[in-house]
Amino acid sequence: MEGSEKSGDRRQKSGDRSWKVNRFGTLIFLLLSSVSCLLPQDVDPVLRAMKDELNRSRQLRIVSLDAPYFIEYRVEDVSVFSATATLGALISSNQAVLRVPTVKVRVGDYIFDNTNHLYSDAYTGSRYDPEQLPIENDYRAFRQVLWLATDRAYKTAEESIARKRSSLKNMNVTEQLPDFSKAPSVQAVQPIARRNPVDEILWKDRTVKLSGIFDGYPQVLSSGIELQTSLASDYVVNSEGTTLRVPEDLAYMRVRAYGLAADGTTVRDAAVFQAFEPNELPVEAELQRGVKEIADNVVALAQASPGEAYDGPVLFEARAAAQLFGQLLGDNLKITRKPIVDPGRTAPHVQSELENRIGSRILPEWMDVVDDPTQADWRGHTLLGHYQYDMEGVAPNPLALVEKGVLKTFLLTRTPVVKGFNVSNGRARMPGSFGDRAPGFGNMFVRASETTPAADMKKKLIELCQQRNKPYGMLVRKIDFPSSASIDEFRRLATAAAQSGGNTRLVSEPLLLYRVYPDGREELVRSMRFRGLSTRSFKDIIAASDENYVFDFIDSNAPLALMGAGSFITTASVIAPAVLFDELEFEPIHEDVPKPPIVPAPPLSGSQRAEGGRQKAGPLPDGHGSETNRHGSETNAHGPAVY
Repeated sequence: MEGSEKSGDRRQKSGDRSWKVNRFGTLIFLLLSSVSCLLPQDVDPVLRAMKDELNRSRQLRIVSLDAPYFIEYRVEDVSVFSATATLGALISSNQAVLRVPTVKVRVGDYIFDNTNHLYSDAYTGSRYDPEQLPIENDYRAFRQVLWLATDRAYKTAEESIARKRSSLKNMNVTEQLPDFSKAPSVQAVQPIARRNPVDEILWKDRTVKLSGIFDGYPQVLSSGIELQTSLASDYVVNSEGTTLRVPEDLAYMRVRAYGLAADGTTVRDAAVFQAFEPNELPVEAELQRGVKEIADNVVALAQASPGEAYDGPVLFEARAAAQLFGQLLGDNLKITRKPIVDPGRTAPHVQSELENRIGSRILPEWMDVVDDPTQADWRGHTLLGHYQYDMEGVAPNPLALVEKGVLKTFLLTRTPVVKGFNVSNGRARMPGSFGDRAPGFGNMFVRASETTPAADMKKKLIELCQQRNKPYGMLVRKIDFPSSASIDEFRRLATAAAQSGGNTRLVSEPLLLYRVYPDGREELVRSMRFRGLSTRSFKDIIAASDENYVFDFIDSNAPLALMGAGSFITTASVIAPAVLFDELEFEPIHEDVPKPPIVPAPPLSGSQRAEGGRQKAGPLPDGHGSETNRHGSETNAHGPAVY
């Protein structure tokens, strides 16, 4: 059900489309743009204060210490409305306005600076600058906050470069890459028209009404719906001459539900309806269908039998295939640089499986992968991965990542990561670690030049199983990406992945997994996970469908895009066909399960009294807390998006 059926040319209304998380871990989503965004560049007090204070900050000097060579100011001018409900009752409703500044200072030069060290972001002094700018348009107050933030960033940079030099004295560096690359300056101060204010009463009532659908499902133990609507403006000014002011809009509704199988195993499903603006979200009837589908899936999973170990052909329907490409391939195309550490210390760095495979075949020869953030829509479907400039002010161009199955390049920021890849290609989508930005894709197109009719993909799976005398094949209809797992589930998944081997990065578990028998019958199974699935498995793809699925989702800097665990989010899209793997492995999940509730649930409606009632939704499974923690899946639910 991913993606909105509505389309529109947002080329004049999109920048990097990234959203930050506040200091308390609450996602900052955006509602109404501040008055300053309606002003021309020369009278916008936020932009004027940023430019004036940056020009003054060029004079920063401390005798005998490194001088700044790059300064960047960023301000996220945001306003947010949110509503959370469960079982037809409102839990919370909030509206807030924020202006969040971020100041980065690099000292040294492009070859060697204060970044790329384990403690590049560490500051031991006192902090005097507030975490937010005033929400009133006070030019002098803006300058004061930016001055204090610049002072702290400069001192942090001086401490960091000293630590970095100290660490390098005790180690041999075989290959020294530059720490930063140059990029052309950009001037893009976009006029931001006044948006239509969100109808808070309408969306609050709709959220409550939709959450009441779960009243009719006694088998659903816990459920909740959360709405976030937002509008924002993103300002960027740096010492190289870049000046940006671009709008950043997002609206989404997240649905989550949990149940218990007879053996006490927790089962779950989640969906997200999302769009750039509230009026682009699906109509209420479509939202109702999506909520009912989640409830039906949880009930079916609670009644399903546990799966058994399997090794054989596997068919990923188009939605699941797009999720798999977005998570497994997309994450491994995000190459980051290993930081410098003192000898004997371990750096918190996970190497990409593809880092040393440029020029190698990673997909069938008849498959290509292209990232094209410049494309705002595709066949009438608005793409959430569209943006004009990344976080570093670099404009992206269409990028051929894989050609005829051969890996050609990576998603790159202005931080050189490996030899031969020293220049940004406009993919800095999120804040990173060790003073750098993190890469990400926009619109990833997975294309196949040799295709099979979509209706014949299942037949092809059955034929393959019969040739190998397999009693059944496996079909994946949906995987848990972005992940709706609790923190405890995530830890268990990480431990199991380390023990099973075969991959260096985590892979999401299948949510809707079916046995497919020779007569075409499907049987849902649960409590299964992939074994040994890695990017090398993509070479085992033997067929792709002639229909594509648009999977829009909200990415984050947490593993598996685990909601509630990341500090920053951004939007992305994957357009991919269904794919058939010649061979993959699944293994059953054997874990201790919690005991079910001892006391029967109170009745919530007449139908539930007749069926014995069920427990009213309280705290979600460990790691979630209340629904306001937003620790759920971003598996979109905009309606069918198959082409």
